[in-house]
Amino acid sequence: MDALDLLTQRSSMPRLMEPGPSAEQLTLIHRAAVRAPDHMALTPYRFIEFAGADRQLLGDVFQQAALNREYSDDVVERAGQIPFRAPLVIACCLQYRAHDKVPRNEQLCSAACATMAMQQAAFAQGLGAIWRTGWMAEDDYVREQLECGDDDEIVGFLYIGTPAVPTPIKPEKDPSGFFLNPKSLVTLATE
Repeated sequence: MDALDLLTQRSSMPRLMEPGPSAEQLTLIHRAAVRAPDHMALTPYRFIEFAGADRQLLGDVFQQAALNREYSDDVVERAGQIPFRAPLVIACCLQYRAHDKVPRNEQLCSAACATMAMQQAAFAQGLGAIWRTGWMAEDDYVREQLECGDDDEIVGFLYIGTPAVPTPIKPEKDPSGFFLNPKSLVTLATE
Protein backbone atom coordinates (compact mmCIF):
# COMPACT_ATOMS: atom_id res chain seq x y z
CA MET A 1 0.00 0.00 0.00
CA ASP A 2 1.29 3.45 -0.90
CA ALA A 3 2.30 5.45 2.21
CA LEU A 4 0.29 8.53 1.23
CA ASP A 5 -2.82 6.46 0.53
CA LEU A 6 -2.33 4.77 3.89
CA LEU A 7 -2.19 8.11 5.69
CA THR A 8 -4.94 9.92 3.81
CA GLN A 9 -7.42 7.03 3.70
CA ARG A 10 -6.98 5.64 7.22
CA SER A 11 -10.16 4.12 8.60
CA SER A 12 -10.63 1.82 11.54
CA MET A 13 -11.93 -1.69 10.92
CA PRO A 14 -14.31 -2.69 13.73
CA ARG A 15 -15.27 -6.14 12.35
CA LEU A 16 -12.31 -8.49 12.56
CA MET A 17 -11.87 -12.24 12.30
CA GLU A 18 -9.20 -14.93 12.08
CA PRO A 19 -6.52 -15.15 11.02
CA GLY A 20 -4.57 -12.65 13.06
CA PRO A 21 -1.20 -11.37 11.98
CA SER A 22 1.44 -13.93 11.06
CA ALA A 23 4.76 -13.92 12.91
CA GLU A 24 6.32 -11.94 10.06
CA GLN A 25 3.50 -9.40 10.03
CA LEU A 26 3.70 -9.03 13.79
CA THR A 27 7.45 -8.41 13.60
CA LEU A 28 6.80 -5.49 11.22
CA ILE A 29 4.08 -4.17 13.54
CA HIS A 30 6.56 -4.28 16.44
CA ARG A 31 9.23 -2.54 14.38
CA ALA A 32 6.80 0.23 13.44
CA ALA A 33 5.89 0.82 17.09
CA VAL A 34 9.44 1.48 18.22
CA ARG A 35 10.02 3.98 15.38
CA ALA A 36 7.54 6.43 16.90
CA PRO A 37 8.82 9.90 17.83
CA ASP A 38 10.66 9.49 21.11
CA HIS A 39 12.48 12.47 22.62
CA MET A 40 15.62 11.34 24.47
CA ALA A 41 14.96 7.72 23.39
CA LEU A 42 12.99 7.00 26.56
CA THR A 43 10.69 4.42 24.92
CA PRO A 44 7.91 5.45 27.33
CA TYR A 45 5.57 2.64 26.39
CA ARG A 46 5.00 -1.06 26.68
CA PHE A 47 2.61 -3.39 24.99
CA ILE A 48 0.90 -6.55 26.22
CA GLU A 49 -0.33 -8.93 23.54
CA PHE A 50 -3.38 -11.12 24.06
CA ALA A 51 -3.90 -13.75 21.36
CA GLY A 52 -5.58 -17.13 21.27
CA ALA A 53 -6.53 -18.43 24.71
CA ASP A 54 -4.69 -15.52 26.38
CA ARG A 55 -7.58 -13.27 25.39
CA GLN A 56 -9.57 -14.97 28.16
CA LEU A 57 -7.13 -13.46 30.68
CA LEU A 58 -8.03 -9.98 29.47
CA GLY A 59 -11.71 -10.93 29.33
CA ASP A 60 -11.54 -12.01 32.96
CA VAL A 61 -9.96 -8.69 33.92
CA PHE A 62 -12.65 -6.73 32.04
CA GLN A 63 -15.37 -8.84 33.62
CA GLN A 64 -14.05 -8.30 37.14
CA ALA A 65 -13.72 -4.57 36.47
CA ALA A 66 -17.38 -4.50 35.38
CA LEU A 67 -18.35 -6.36 38.56
CA ASN A 68 -16.34 -3.89 40.64
CA ARG A 69 -18.29 -1.06 39.02
CA GLU A 70 -21.55 -2.86 39.83
CA TYR A 71 -22.63 -2.87 36.20
CA SER A 72 -25.64 -4.95 35.16
CA ASP A 73 -25.27 -8.69 34.61
CA ASP A 74 -25.59 -8.11 30.87
CA VAL A 75 -22.69 -5.62 30.83
CA VAL A 76 -20.56 -7.93 33.00
CA GLU A 77 -21.20 -10.81 30.60
CA ARG A 78 -20.38 -8.69 27.52
CA ALA A 79 -17.21 -7.32 29.17
CA GLY A 80 -15.77 -10.82 29.31
CA GLN A 81 -16.30 -11.24 25.56
CA ILE A 82 -14.75 -7.96 24.43
CA PRO A 83 -11.23 -9.34 23.78
CA PHE A 84 -12.69 -11.94 21.42
CA ARG A 85 -13.62 -9.25 18.89
CA ALA A 86 -10.27 -9.84 17.18
CA PRO A 87 -7.60 -12.54 17.00
CA LEU A 88 -5.07 -10.20 18.63
CA VAL A 89 -5.56 -7.46 21.21
CA ILE A 90 -2.61 -5.31 22.19
CA ALA A 91 -2.91 -3.32 25.41
CA CYS A 92 -0.94 -0.13 24.73
CA CYS A 93 0.40 1.57 27.82
CA LEU A 94 2.28 4.73 28.59
CA GLN A 95 5.16 3.75 30.86
CA TYR A 96 6.15 7.14 32.20
CA ARG A 97 9.84 7.76 32.83
CA ALA A 98 10.68 10.83 34.91
CA HIS A 99 12.91 13.13 32.88
CA ASP A 100 13.61 16.85 33.23
CA LYS A 101 13.51 17.44 29.45
CA VAL A 102 10.58 15.19 28.50
CA PRO A 103 7.30 15.97 30.29
CA ARG A 104 4.65 13.32 30.82
CA ASN A 105 2.36 14.68 28.09
CA GLU A 106 5.15 14.37 25.52
CA GLN A 107 5.72 10.79 26.59
CA LEU A 108 2.00 10.10 26.31
CA CYS A 109 2.10 11.45 22.76
CA SER A 110 4.98 9.10 21.99
CA ALA A 111 3.00 6.10 23.27
CA ALA A 112 0.00 7.22 21.20
CA CYS A 113 2.20 7.59 18.10
CA ALA A 114 3.57 4.08 18.67
CA THR A 115 0.00 2.78 18.84
CA MET A 116 -0.96 4.51 15.59
CA ALA A 117 2.23 3.25 13.95
CA MET A 118 1.21 -0.31 14.81
CA GLN A 119 -2.26 0.29 13.41
CA GLN A 120 -0.83 1.73 10.20
CA ALA A 121 1.61 -1.19 9.88
CA ALA A 122 -1.33 -3.58 10.20
CA PHE A 123 -3.25 -1.71 7.48
CA ALA A 124 -0.18 -1.62 5.22
CA GLN A 125 -0.06 -5.41 5.36
CA GLY A 126 -3.72 -5.88 4.46
CA LEU A 127 -4.87 -6.49 8.02
CA GLY A 128 -7.70 -4.69 9.76
CA ALA A 129 -7.33 -2.88 13.07
CA ILE A 130 -9.20 -0.62 15.44
CA TRP A 131 -7.91 1.36 18.41
CA ARG A 132 -10.44 1.25 21.24
CA THR A 133 -10.52 2.91 24.65
CA GLY A 134 -13.78 3.00 26.59
CA TRP A 135 -14.20 2.64 30.32
CA MET A 136 -11.73 -0.27 30.42
CA ALA A 137 -8.85 2.03 29.52
CA GLU A 138 -9.75 4.35 32.41
CA ASP A 139 -10.48 1.68 34.99
CA ASP A 140 -8.14 1.48 38.00
CA TYR A 141 -8.57 -2.28 38.38
CA VAL A 142 -7.68 -2.86 34.72
CA ARG A 143 -4.67 -0.54 35.07
CA GLU A 144 -3.55 -2.43 38.17
CA GLN A 145 -3.90 -5.83 36.48
CA LEU A 146 -1.83 -4.59 33.54
CA GLU A 147 0.78 -3.42 36.07
CA CYS A 148 0.49 0.25 35.26
CA GLY A 149 2.23 2.48 37.78
CA ASP A 150 0.70 5.61 39.29
CA ASP A 151 2.02 7.80 36.46
CA ASP A 152 1.28 5.27 33.71
CA GLU A 153 -1.80 5.15 31.55
CA ILE A 154 -3.57 2.78 29.20
CA VAL A 155 -3.48 4.54 25.84
CA GLY A 156 -5.91 2.03 24.40
CA PHE A 157 -6.43 -1.46 23.13
CA LEU A 158 -5.43 -2.19 19.54
CA TYR A 159 -7.53 -4.96 17.98
CA ILE A 160 -5.93 -6.59 14.92
CA GLY A 161 -7.17 -9.29 12.56
CA THR A 162 -8.48 -9.96 9.10
CA PRO A 163 -11.26 -7.62 7.98
CA ALA A 164 -14.60 -9.43 8.07
CA VAL A 165 -16.04 -7.01 5.51
CA PRO A 166 -14.43 -4.38 3.26
CA THR A 167 -13.01 -1.58 5.37
CA PRO A 168 -15.44 1.34 5.45
CA ILE A 169 -13.61 4.41 4.20
CA LYS A 170 -14.81 7.53 5.96
CA PRO A 171 -15.56 10.63 3.91
CA GLU A 172 -12.59 12.89 3.43
CA LYS A 173 -12.46 15.92 5.72
CA ASP A 174 -11.59 19.40 4.51
CA PRO A 175 -8.39 20.25 6.41
CA SER A 176 -8.54 23.98 5.68
CA GLY A 177 -10.45 24.85 8.86
CA PHE A 178 -7.78 23.24 11.04
CA PHE A 179 -4.75 25.15 9.76
CA LEU A 180 -4.68 28.83 10.68
CA ASN A 181 -2.67 31.75 9.46
CA PRO A 182 -0.98 33.34 12.49
CA LYS A 183 -2.20 36.75 11.30
CA SER A 184 -5.76 35.62 12.00
CA LEU A 185 -5.02 35.20 15.71
CA VAL A 186 -6.07 38.42 17.43
CA THR A 187 -4.37 37.45 20.70
CA LEU A 188 -0.98 36.94 19.12
CA ALA A 189 1.43 39.35 20.78
CA THR A 190 2.90 41.95 18.43
CA GLU A 191 5.89 44.14 19.01
